[in-house]
Amino acid sequence: MRRHTRRIYNICYRFTGNGAEAEDLSQDVFLRVYKTLGSYRSAYGGFATWMTSVTRNLLIDHYRRTKRDRVTDSLDDAMPVVENKASSARRPDELALLGELSSQIQVALTKLSPELREAVILRDLQQLEYGEIQRTLAVPEGTVKSRINRGRIELARILQQMGVGPS
Repeated sequence: MRRHTRRIYNICYRFTGNGAEAEDLSQDVFLRVYKTLGSYRSAYGGFATWMTSVTRNLLIDHYRRTKRDRVTDSLDDAMPVVENKASSARRPDELALLGELSSQIQVALTKLSPELREAVILRDLQQLEYGEIQRTLAVPEGTVKSRINRGRIELARILQQMGVGPS
């Protein structure tokens, strides 16, 4: 479980945009994994893929539960705090730019529909293969590719509207 903690947290964080909420959801995922470990079958895919499916299902449940709350919330009130990791190879100004870009991407991700958001997160941020995403989302591979493509296009459009893009 320890080797999956960071990946599960990252999925939850990218989906919610809130560090504390992502920590709570990550704990919920591991509790659910512990309770349902007997249902895991290696013939249907790797353990990491199964855990991603459990995470996805929990995130969908969470999304449905909190949907009404989000309608009244302002995006500014729910802005996530992006963690910056120190790197000896990067200058402070580069880190500041990367942090700002990461924050803008996180805001743009929250504006995508859940279906597009989860496909983009699983492919581009978690770097899962199409087959793993297909098993995780339980949709045909063509649907996976379509959602990723539409998600990327929509994300680019949102970022362009925010004034984020190549200079």
